[in-house]
Amino acid sequence: MEKQTLQNSTLILIFGIFSILTCCCYGVLGLIMGITALVLAKKATDTYRENPELYKGFQNVRTGKVLAIVGIILSVLYIIFMVGAISYFGWNNLQDEAFMQEKIQELLGR
Repeated sequence: MEKQTLQNSTLILIFGIFSILTCCCYGVLGLIMGITALVLAKKATDTYRENPELYKGFQNVRTGKVLAIVGIILSVLYIIFMVGAISYFGWNNLQDEAFMQEKIQELLGR
């Protein structure tokens, strides 16, 4: 009997990759992609564990799950960074290029 490919195994891998690539889109898009990949990976893992001899493509699921976890961590760190920057500098000051250059010069000690 020929093995079937696990349902959504390629999609999980793609979402895991995109969760890392989109983590700097204010963190939200990477977070959504990562969580979606984890939910799909949980379902695929449960299906695989029931009958592992019937399915192939579990490596894609595991790789996608790891990438999704990394993407979620990066997205959360970016969200924390943005909230910290907005609370420290203020939204209007972040959009003022001259002010930001001055603050960068102060931080560099020049």
